[in-house]
Amino acid sequence: MRTAPLDAPDFLTLAAERLRREPPSLGDALANPRGDHSLDGIPLAQPLAPKEAAVLVPVVMREEPTLLFTERAAGLRQHSGQIAFPGGRVDPEDESILAAACREAQEEIGLDSRFISPIGYLDPYLSTTNYLVVPVVARVSPSYTLALNPHEVADAFEVPLRFLMDPANHQLHAREWKGVLRRYYAMPYQGRYIWGVTAGILRNMYERLYTS
Repeated sequence: MRTAPLDAPDFLTLAAERLRREPPSLGDALANPRGDHSLDGIPLAQPLAPKEAAVLVPVVMREEPTLLFTERAAGLRQHSGQIAFPGGRVDPEDESILAAACREAQEEIGLDSRFISPIGYLDPYLSTTNYLVVPVVARVSPSYTLALNPHEVADAFEVPLRFLMDPANHQLHAREWKGVLRRYYAMPYQGRYIWGVTAGILRNMYERLYTS
């Protein structure tokens, strides 16, 4: 087990070694997907036909790296007020997973692609809402500027990577979902409740980078 990197060069070296260089094919991704079902070993109903989605995992290249998150707007029909990465459904006109993640980051928070340099991909994450989410890990220049779309995003903020990659901060919580008690990861930070798919992706990132 490794400890979380203290500076940007260490993180970039580790990420280059351990992240996927290309996103998996849909067939490979569905063969044994990780997701909301994983902690409780809930069997998946076959055949799987999830909607494809992409999120940007923006690593801000400060001396000690941080991750950039959004707080979803209170008026959204789904997942209102939750902490998330910029992202959403892959549209037919998107050329790639990377293109979809960058488009969503531009639309949601005004993060221009000139500030983004992709590093690699994490394993896809299957949500209970039937989205197969492919996370794109990317370095983001600390000089980035934002223009939040108030219809989608209420706030944007950074959290130290060291905090998020420390397993001592990975709490297991539970709540009822459609009559069944389900467990999930949560990483509360300074009044922000990071949980669900976002925390699951962070846990997968920790396991891929630091546990082998």
